[in-house]
Amino acid sequence: MIHTDETTEKAVSTLNGLISILEDGKLGYTNAAEHVSSPAIKTDFLDYARERALFIVEIQDQINQLGKSTDTAGGGPLGAIHRAWIDIKSSFTSGDTEAIINACISGEEAAIEKYKMALEDNHLDGSQIAIVSKQLNSIENTLAKIKAKKLS
Repeated sequence: MIHTDETTEKAVSTLNGLISILEDGKLGYTNAAEHVSSPAIKTDFLDYARERALFIVEIQDQINQLGKSTDTAGGGPLGAIHRAWIDIKSSFTSGDTEAIINACISGEEAAIEKYKMALEDNHLDGSQIAIVSKQLNSIENTLAKIKAKKLS
C-alpha cells in the first residue's frame, strides 16, 4: 500500500483505536487480578495485562514508522465504538470470580470484534496486518483459556 496523507491518517486512526482497546484490556486485567482470590487466576490475569502492554508497544511502533506520534488520548473510531472493559469494574467489587471471568470474556469478545473490523477496513499495510493478525490470534487464544476457566 502506498501511503498518502489520507491513507496514513486512516491507518493511524485504526491503530490508535486498537491501542485504546488494548489499554482497556490491560487495565481490565489488572483490576481483575486485584479482585480474584485464586492465585493461579490472578497470575494469568497479570500475564494477560502484560501481554496487552506489549501489544500496545508493537502498535505504537507501527504508528511511529508512519511518521506519526501515538495518540495518548486514545480513541479513534474503534475505541469510541465500544469500551467494554471500562464498564466491567462493577463486576469486580463483589469479588465474585465467575462475574469477573464473565466480564473478561465480554472484554475479549469486544476486542476481537474491533480487531476484525480493523482488518476488514483495509487501511493497514502488510506489516501492520501481520502484527494485528498475530495479536488477534493471541487474544482469541486468551478468550478460549478464560472460557475454559469458567467451565472448570
